Amino acid sequence: MGNGKIHTRPEWEEKTGVEERAGYFLILHNDDYHTFDYVIESLVEICRHNTEQAEQCAYITHYKGKCDVKKGGMDELKPYKYALVDRGLSVTIE
Repeated sequence: MGNGKIHTRPEWEEKTGVEERAGYFLILHNDDYHTFDYVIESLVEICRHNTEQAEQCAYITHYKGKCDVKKGGMDELKPYKYALVDRGLSVTIE
């Protein structure tokens, strides 16, 4: 601004990068194989959703084709993704 100083990016932004700072989403994709109860149970156990949140995510996924179920850094989301994939669910990180 008017103080003559050169503004640089904050140190934390340089270390983490724009993508990590902005965050990623763990996306659950719809399939025709798993029941609502199975998906809800998986979201409660793995993503630590409460039952209402898990139900909402299951319905959004069913009607819209996908739903972001968790937000965070790539390293934070990978274990959730792998655990849900191990249960046969279709999940991506975007």
